[in-house]
Amino acid sequence: MQKKYDAVIIGAGPAGVSCAIWLKQFGFGPLLLEASDRVGGLSARNPFFDLWTPTAAGQTGIDIARGMASQLEASGAEVWLNSPVKQVVKGAETDRESHARSKHGSQFIISVWHHDQLIDIQAHTVVIATGVKARPLNAGQYESWPGVLIGPGEKIVQQDFTGLNVALLGGGDNAFENYEYIKSRGARQAHIYARSVRAQKQFVARVPLSDVFVGPYLVEPNAKIVNGHAYDLIIVLYGWEAQATFVAPLALKYHANGFIATDHDTAQTSQPGVYAIGEVAQRMHPCVVTAFADGVVAAKAIQAQLTD
Repeated sequence: MQKKYDAVIIGAGPAGVSCAIWLKQFGFGPLLLEASDRVGGLSARNPFFDLWTPTAAGQTGIDIARGMASQLEASGAEVWLNSPVKQVVKGAETDRESHARSKHGSQFIISVWHHDQLIDIQAHTVVIATGVKARPLNAGQYESWPGVLIGPGEKIVQQDFTGLNVALLGGGDNAFENYEYIKSRGARQAHIYARSVRAQKQFVARVPLSDVFVGPYLVEPNAKIVNGHAYDLIIVLYGWEAQATFVAPLALKYHANGFIATDHDTAQTSQPGVYAIGEVAQRMHPCVVTAFADGVVAAKAIQAQLTD
Protein backbone atom coordinates (compact mmCIF):
# COMPACT_ATOMS: atom_id res chain seq x y z
CA MET A 1 0.00 0.00 0.00
CA GLN A 2 1.31 3.46 -0.92
CA LYS A 3 1.45 6.46 1.40
CA LYS A 4 -1.82 8.14 2.33
CA TYR A 5 -2.57 11.43 0.55
CA ASP A 6 -4.66 14.27 1.93
CA ALA A 7 -6.61 14.24 -1.33
CA VAL A 8 -6.54 12.20 -4.51
CA ILE A 9 -7.94 14.23 -7.39
CA ILE A 10 -9.02 12.18 -10.40
CA GLY A 11 -8.89 14.08 -13.66
CA ALA A 12 -6.41 16.80 -14.72
CA GLY A 13 -8.79 19.12 -16.52
CA PRO A 14 -9.32 22.73 -15.40
CA ALA A 15 -11.31 21.75 -12.28
CA GLY A 16 -8.85 19.08 -11.10
CA VAL A 17 -5.79 21.23 -11.79
CA SER A 18 -7.30 24.18 -9.94
CA CYS A 19 -8.15 22.00 -6.93
CA ALA A 20 -4.65 20.48 -6.81
CA ILE A 21 -2.90 23.85 -7.00
CA TRP A 22 -5.06 25.39 -4.27
CA LEU A 23 -4.66 22.40 -1.96
CA LYS A 24 -0.88 22.52 -2.44
CA GLN A 25 -0.92 26.26 -1.67
CA PHE A 26 -2.89 25.48 1.50
CA GLY A 27 -0.06 23.20 2.61
CA PHE A 28 -1.70 19.83 1.91
CA GLY A 29 -0.40 16.85 -0.04
CA PRO A 30 -2.67 16.19 -3.03
CA LEU A 31 -2.10 13.63 -5.79
CA LEU A 32 -3.54 14.38 -9.22
CA LEU A 33 -4.30 11.35 -11.41
CA GLU A 34 -4.87 11.65 -15.16
CA ALA A 35 -5.80 8.79 -17.47
CA SER A 36 -4.38 10.43 -20.61
CA ASP A 37 -0.87 11.60 -21.46
CA ARG A 38 -1.47 15.31 -20.86
CA VAL A 39 -2.93 17.92 -18.55
CA GLY A 40 -5.89 20.06 -19.60
CA GLY A 41 -8.90 17.82 -20.19
CA LEU A 42 -10.96 18.72 -23.26
CA SER A 43 -8.98 21.96 -23.61
CA ALA A 44 -5.84 19.95 -24.37
CA ARG A 45 -7.53 18.65 -27.51
CA ASN A 46 -9.21 21.88 -28.60
CA PRO A 47 -7.23 23.65 -31.38
CA PHE A 48 -9.74 26.50 -31.71
CA PHE A 49 -9.24 29.98 -30.25
CA ASP A 50 -10.94 30.56 -26.91
CA LEU A 51 -13.28 33.54 -27.41
CA TRP A 52 -14.98 33.18 -24.03
CA THR A 53 -12.25 33.33 -21.36
CA PRO A 54 -11.21 36.92 -20.51
CA THR A 55 -7.57 35.99 -19.81
CA ALA A 56 -7.14 33.84 -22.93
CA ALA A 57 -6.74 36.47 -25.65
CA GLY A 58 -5.15 34.91 -28.73
CA GLN A 59 -4.97 31.47 -27.12
CA THR A 60 -6.34 28.15 -28.29
CA GLY A 61 -7.61 25.48 -25.94
CA ILE A 62 -4.27 23.73 -26.39
CA ASP A 63 -2.44 26.90 -25.33
CA ILE A 64 -4.60 27.16 -22.20
CA ALA A 65 -3.88 23.51 -21.36
CA ARG A 66 -0.14 24.15 -21.66
CA GLY A 67 -0.51 27.07 -19.26
CA MET A 68 -2.33 24.83 -16.79
CA ALA A 69 0.43 22.23 -16.98
CA SER A 70 3.09 24.88 -16.40
CA GLN A 71 1.31 26.35 -13.36
CA LEU A 72 0.70 22.87 -11.96
CA GLU A 73 4.39 22.03 -12.26
CA ALA A 74 5.32 25.30 -10.56
CA SER A 75 3.00 24.48 -7.65
CA GLY A 76 4.91 21.29 -6.84
CA ALA A 77 1.73 19.18 -6.69
CA GLU A 78 2.32 15.50 -7.47
CA VAL A 79 0.86 14.39 -10.83
CA TRP A 80 0.62 10.94 -12.40
CA LEU A 81 -0.17 10.90 -16.12
CA ASN A 82 -1.24 7.78 -18.05
CA SER A 83 -2.78 6.53 -14.81
CA PRO A 84 -6.43 5.54 -15.25
CA VAL A 85 -8.40 4.73 -12.10
CA LYS A 86 -10.09 1.34 -11.95
CA GLN A 87 -12.20 1.91 -8.84
CA VAL A 88 -12.59 3.88 -5.62
CA VAL A 89 -13.86 2.19 -2.46
CA LYS A 90 -14.39 3.22 1.13
CA GLY A 91 -11.56 1.86 3.27
CA ALA A 92 -12.26 -0.31 6.30
CA GLU A 93 -11.81 1.61 9.52
CA THR A 94 -10.81 0.49 12.99
CA ASP A 95 -12.51 2.08 15.99
CA ARG A 96 -9.44 4.24 16.51
CA GLU A 97 -9.49 5.43 12.90
CA SER A 98 -13.20 6.17 13.14
CA HIS A 99 -12.62 8.27 16.26
CA ALA A 100 -9.92 10.28 14.49
CA ARG A 101 -11.87 10.75 11.28
CA SER A 102 -13.32 14.12 12.21
CA LYS A 103 -9.79 15.54 12.32
CA HIS A 104 -8.14 13.68 9.49
CA GLY A 105 -10.95 12.97 7.03
CA SER A 106 -12.30 9.72 5.68
CA GLN A 107 -10.21 6.90 4.30
CA PHE A 108 -10.56 5.76 0.71
CA ILE A 109 -8.66 3.26 -1.39
CA ILE A 110 -8.07 4.13 -5.03
CA SER A 111 -7.01 1.36 -7.42
CA VAL A 112 -5.05 2.91 -10.28
CA TRP A 113 -3.01 1.66 -13.22
CA HIS A 114 0.44 3.24 -12.93
CA HIS A 115 3.53 2.15 -14.89
CA ASP A 116 1.56 -0.87 -16.13
CA GLN A 117 0.81 -2.05 -12.60
CA LEU A 118 -2.46 -1.93 -10.70
CA ILE A 119 -1.69 -0.40 -7.33
CA ASP A 120 -3.78 0.77 -4.37
CA ILE A 121 -3.30 4.19 -2.83
CA GLN A 122 -4.99 5.69 0.21
CA ALA A 123 -6.54 9.13 0.65
CA HIS A 124 -8.39 11.03 3.31
CA THR A 125 -10.54 12.63 0.60
CA VAL A 126 -11.30 12.01 -3.07
CA VAL A 127 -12.15 14.58 -5.74
CA ILE A 128 -13.87 13.41 -8.93
CA ALA A 129 -12.96 15.74 -11.80
CA THR A 130 -13.11 13.40 -14.77
CA GLY A 131 -15.38 15.57 -16.87
CA VAL A 132 -17.49 14.23 -19.68
CA LYS A 133 -17.35 12.14 -22.82
CA ALA A 134 -19.30 12.59 -26.03
CA ARG A 135 -22.69 10.89 -26.11
CA PRO A 136 -22.79 7.95 -28.55
CA LEU A 137 -25.08 7.59 -31.53
CA ASN A 138 -27.28 5.17 -29.60
CA ALA A 139 -27.68 5.63 -25.84
CA GLY A 140 -25.56 3.15 -23.90
CA GLN A 141 -24.01 1.67 -27.04
CA TYR A 142 -20.46 2.57 -28.06
CA GLU A 143 -20.03 0.85 -31.41
CA SER A 144 -17.78 2.46 -33.99
CA TRP A 145 -18.33 2.60 -37.74
CA PRO A 146 -16.01 3.75 -40.53
CA GLY A 147 -16.96 7.28 -41.55
CA VAL A 148 -18.86 8.05 -38.34
CA LEU A 149 -17.20 10.45 -35.88
CA ILE A 150 -18.48 10.81 -32.32
CA GLY A 151 -18.09 14.20 -30.65
CA PRO A 152 -16.18 17.40 -31.50
CA GLY A 153 -12.47 18.11 -31.16
CA GLU A 154 -9.31 16.61 -32.64
CA LYS A 155 -11.01 14.08 -34.90
CA ILE A 156 -12.81 16.85 -36.77
CA VAL A 157 -9.70 19.03 -37.04
CA GLN A 158 -7.66 16.14 -38.43
CA GLN A 159 -10.30 15.23 -41.02
CA ASP A 160 -9.91 16.31 -44.65
CA PHE A 161 -13.34 17.58 -45.71
CA THR A 162 -12.45 18.54 -49.28
CA GLY A 163 -15.32 17.58 -51.58
CA LEU A 164 -17.19 15.55 -48.94
CA ASN A 165 -20.90 15.38 -48.22
CA VAL A 166 -21.27 15.60 -44.44
CA ALA A 167 -24.20 15.05 -42.06
CA LEU A 168 -24.05 16.62 -38.61
CA LEU A 169 -26.40 15.11 -36.02
CA GLY A 170 -27.51 17.31 -33.14
CA GLY A 171 -29.22 20.61 -32.47
CA GLY A 172 -26.78 22.26 -30.05
CA ASP A 173 -24.01 24.83 -30.44
CA ASN A 174 -21.47 22.21 -31.54
CA ALA A 175 -23.47 21.19 -34.59
CA PHE A 176 -23.92 24.74 -35.85
CA GLU A 177 -20.37 25.89 -35.07
CA ASN A 178 -18.87 22.81 -36.72
CA TYR A 179 -21.09 23.33 -39.78
CA GLU A 180 -19.23 26.60 -40.41
CA TYR A 181 -15.85 25.01 -39.82
CA ILE A 182 -16.56 22.06 -42.12
CA LYS A 183 -17.78 24.30 -44.93
CA SER A 184 -14.69 26.49 -44.56
CA ARG A 185 -12.55 23.36 -44.95
CA GLY A 186 -13.90 22.57 -48.40
CA ALA A 187 -16.89 20.28 -47.77
CA ARG A 188 -19.09 20.07 -50.85
CA GLN A 189 -22.24 19.84 -48.79
CA ALA A 190 -23.14 19.83 -45.08
CA HIS A 191 -26.54 19.14 -43.52
CA ILE A 192 -27.62 19.43 -39.89
CA TYR A 193 -30.20 16.97 -38.55
CA ALA A 194 -31.77 18.02 -35.26
CA ARG A 195 -34.78 16.71 -33.38
CA SER A 196 -34.95 20.20 -31.90
CA VAL A 197 -32.72 23.26 -32.17
CA ARG A 198 -31.08 24.34 -28.90
CA ALA A 199 -28.13 26.29 -30.30
CA GLN A 200 -27.66 29.99 -29.65
CA LYS A 201 -29.41 32.26 -32.12
CA GLN A 202 -26.22 33.83 -33.47
CA PHE A 203 -24.92 30.38 -34.47
CA VAL A 204 -28.21 29.31 -36.03
CA ALA A 205 -28.43 32.54 -38.03
CA ARG A 206 -25.18 31.76 -39.83
CA VAL A 207 -26.43 28.45 -41.27
CA PRO A 208 -28.74 28.43 -44.32
CA LEU A 209 -32.21 27.13 -43.43
CA SER A 210 -32.02 24.83 -46.45
CA ASP A 211 -29.21 22.89 -44.75
CA VAL A 212 -31.07 22.31 -41.45
CA PHE A 213 -33.60 19.49 -41.05
CA VAL A 214 -35.62 19.61 -37.83
CA GLY A 215 -37.65 16.64 -36.61
CA PRO A 216 -37.26 12.85 -36.28
CA TYR A 217 -34.66 11.23 -38.53
CA LEU A 218 -33.34 7.72 -39.19
CA VAL A 219 -29.63 6.93 -39.21
CA GLU A 220 -28.08 3.88 -40.88
CA PRO A 221 -24.47 4.15 -39.66
CA ASN A 222 -23.10 1.14 -41.54
CA ALA A 223 -24.16 2.67 -44.85
CA LYS A 224 -23.65 6.30 -43.74
CA ILE A 225 -27.26 7.14 -44.60
CA VAL A 226 -29.48 9.68 -42.85
CA ASN A 227 -33.17 9.87 -43.80
CA GLY A 228 -32.41 8.05 -47.02
CA HIS A 229 -29.57 10.39 -48.06
CA ALA A 230 -26.06 8.96 -48.44
CA TYR A 231 -23.10 10.86 -46.98
CA ASP A 232 -19.34 10.48 -47.03
CA LEU A 233 -19.13 11.29 -43.33
CA ILE A 234 -21.50 11.46 -40.35
CA ILE A 235 -20.58 13.50 -37.27
CA VAL A 236 -22.52 12.80 -34.09
CA LEU A 237 -22.79 15.84 -31.81
CA TYR A 238 -25.29 14.76 -29.16
CA GLY A 239 -23.66 16.57 -26.27
CA TRP A 240 -21.96 15.06 -23.24
CA GLU A 241 -22.37 12.56 -20.44
CA ALA A 242 -20.52 12.12 -17.14
CA GLN A 243 -17.63 9.66 -17.06
CA ALA A 244 -17.03 8.28 -13.58
CA THR A 245 -17.89 4.59 -13.62
CA PHE A 246 -14.96 3.87 -11.28
CA VAL A 247 -16.92 5.30 -8.32
CA ALA A 248 -19.77 2.79 -8.68
CA PRO A 249 -18.81 1.05 -5.36
CA LEU A 250 -19.51 4.32 -3.52
CA ALA A 251 -23.16 4.35 -4.66
CA LEU A 252 -23.20 8.12 -5.14
CA LYS A 253 -26.43 9.98 -5.82
CA TYR A 254 -26.93 11.25 -9.38
CA HIS A 255 -29.27 13.83 -10.85
CA ALA A 256 -31.91 12.71 -13.33
CA ASN A 257 -29.71 14.05 -16.16
CA GLY A 258 -26.95 11.58 -15.26
CA PHE A 259 -24.53 13.93 -13.52
CA ILE A 260 -23.23 13.49 -9.97
CA ALA A 261 -25.27 15.31 -7.31
CA THR A 262 -23.29 17.60 -4.99
CA ASP A 263 -23.82 20.06 -2.17
CA HIS A 264 -24.03 23.57 -3.61
CA ASP A 265 -21.65 25.18 -1.11
CA THR A 266 -18.95 22.51 -0.80
CA ALA A 267 -19.11 20.30 -3.94
CA GLN A 268 -19.32 17.29 -1.61
CA THR A 269 -21.24 14.29 -2.95
CA SER A 270 -23.65 12.06 -1.02
CA GLN A 271 -20.58 10.20 0.28
CA PRO A 272 -18.77 12.27 2.98
CA GLY A 273 -15.20 12.96 1.97
CA VAL A 274 -15.90 12.58 -1.77
CA TYR A 275 -16.24 15.69 -3.91
CA ALA A 276 -17.25 16.13 -7.56
CA ILE A 277 -16.30 19.21 -9.58
CA GLY A 278 -16.43 20.48 -13.12
CA GLU A 279 -18.55 18.98 -15.85
CA VAL A 280 -18.87 15.54 -14.23
CA ALA A 281 -21.25 17.25 -11.79
CA GLN A 282 -22.53 20.10 -14.00
CA ARG A 283 -22.64 22.34 -10.95
CA MET A 284 -22.51 25.49 -13.10
CA HIS A 285 -22.56 26.36 -16.78
CA PRO A 286 -19.78 24.22 -18.24
CA CYS A 287 -16.70 26.21 -19.25
CA VAL A 288 -13.05 26.62 -18.25
CA VAL A 289 -13.71 29.54 -15.88
CA THR A 290 -16.45 27.82 -13.87
CA ALA A 291 -14.35 24.64 -13.71
CA PHE A 292 -11.50 26.62 -12.16
CA ALA A 293 -13.93 28.05 -9.61
CA ASP A 294 -15.28 24.58 -8.79
CA GLY A 295 -11.76 23.42 -8.00
CA VAL A 296 -11.38 26.26 -5.49
CA VAL A 297 -14.72 25.41 -3.84
CA ALA A 298 -13.66 21.80 -3.30
CA ALA A 299 -10.18 22.79 -2.09
CA LYS A 300 -11.65 25.15 0.52
CA ALA A 301 -14.11 22.48 1.67
CA ILE A 302 -11.32 19.91 2.00
CA GLN A 303 -9.21 22.41 3.92
CA ALA A 304 -12.11 22.85 6.36
CA GLN A 305 -12.63 19.09 6.65
CA LEU A 306 -9.00 18.21 7.29
CA THR A 307 -8.35 21.01 9.77
CA ASP A 308 -11.64 20.76 11.70
